[in-house]
Amino acid sequence: MDTLSASERLGALGHETRLSIFRQLVEAGPPGLAAGALGERLGLAPATLSFHLSNLTRVGLIHGRQDGRFVIYSADFKAMNALIAFLTENCCHGQACTPEGVPAETPGCGPAC
Repeated sequence: MDTLSASERLGALGHETRLSIFRQLVEAGPPGLAAGALGERLGLAPATLSFHLSNLTRVGLIHGRQDGRFVIYSADFKAMNALIAFLTENCCHGQACTPEGVPAETPGCGPAC
């Protein structure tokens, strides 16, 4: 992933409403959620929801699919994992990191590892 793509995706997630939408879709898993159900869960008006869904779709974090008269949105887990990998690719100087609270095998690896 390039820096521009990562920046656009992080920018999209940097908005409270879009982050809430994305988290709901991650929680829903691959089956996703109908736009109406998503709006009801978050208390969003259809126009507001549509605006934010469009932004998340544009940066590649979610996808919508038609199912009869409903549009079902789901998180793009491959894109999410690519963003996480981009953010952590140089963690601990390229060494495997351990969860916080577990002693690191790499000397000098701090609590963030």
